[in-house]
Amino acid sequence: MFEYDFFSKKFTNGDYSVIIKTEEVRILATIKDIANEVGYSVSTVSRVLNHDESLSVTDETKDKIFAVAERLNYRKKEVHIRIKQIAFLYWVTDTEELEDVYFKTMRKALEQCAKERNIELTLYKKEEGIEAVPDTIQGFLAVGAFTKAEHKKLQTLSGNGVFIDSAPDPDHYDAVRPDLEWITRKQIDHLLNQGHRQIGFVGGTYQNPDTMGDEMDLREKTFRFYMEQKGLLDDRSVFCGRGFSVENGYGLMKKAIDELTVLPSAFVAAADPIAVGMLQALNEDGISIPGQVSVIGINNISVAKYVSPPLTTFHIDLGEVCKAAIDLLLERIIGKRTLSKTVLITGEIVERKSTVAKTTD
Repeated sequence: MFEYDFFSKKFTNGDYSVIIKTEEVRILATIKDIANEVGYSVSTVSRVLNHDESLSVTDETKDKIFAVAERLNYRKKEVHIRIKQIAFLYWVTDTEELEDVYFKTMRKALEQCAKERNIELTLYKKEEGIEAVPDTIQGFLAVGAFTKAEHKKLQTLSGNGVFIDSAPDPDHYDAVRPDLEWITRKQIDHLLNQGHRQIGFVGGTYQNPDTMGDEMDLREKTFRFYMEQKGLLDDRSVFCGRGFSVENGYGLMKKAIDELTVLPSAFVAAADPIAVGMLQALNEDGISIPGQVSVIGINNISVAKYVSPPLTTFHIDLGEVCKAAIDLLLERIIGKRTLSKTVLITGEIVERKSTVAKTTD
């Protein structure tokens, strides 16, 4: 197989110059070339290069084939050097994953992305503790909230780390997360553009892993700041409790219905599961959605299109979040980058039937 590169050479002699165009021919390796070099069959080499997980060969064999493919300039299919000993620190409990499908979707997307990039992940869960992670790891990907002691321990294990969905240690590690400040502002803007001025908020609290106390979540902080800027903040219409579950959304919406003489014409929900619980509570009390109250969520979980009414929400592409995390990690390990990066991923609105333009009173 041949690849052509055209380039120019300039020759100068006295008062004139001559530019001669020529071409360089590079010979690209075929799978057969690689097979001859490593001493394995064409079939085995092809299956390794295509990441066939059903093939039973040793890691040493795979590493040898990928190394030769890279050296021989094999380009028929993009080759990813095998990266081993990467810890996947999944600090999310089974209950949290069950209550919020966001985490399960993220975990599966990250595992799939790592597989496609030929990265060998080893899963470690919160229940096992940070001490279960060996000091032989090349790097880590982390999801969830970590204590100060755990952060300190991570610094002794590896300098190659990426936090996903949060940016707790930008001095030492990379991070990629949805831009929740941007999305929350866009939620509000969408409702304002529909003519709503009385806008409430239903959300969850952040549990500090060191104190175990509840703290204000970023989405609530952004809602309060942005609404106050516009002179529209009403503290009585902000309801928050621990967790981002359907149950929490249901309970908080019931509380709002009981406590408020007149409900806001619209509510921002901090997450889709909370919004689903809100819709249940409003429907139970015979409150028309979106006729009396509009609701907008975040994440676009699979059930959002099936609830009554279908939920207007902001879609977060977790596939892109996970790809960005993998790229950051490879920049650290292969590219030897030392400066830390934080990547923010925005979202896009998916308009359904839970929001509507407010009619003039």
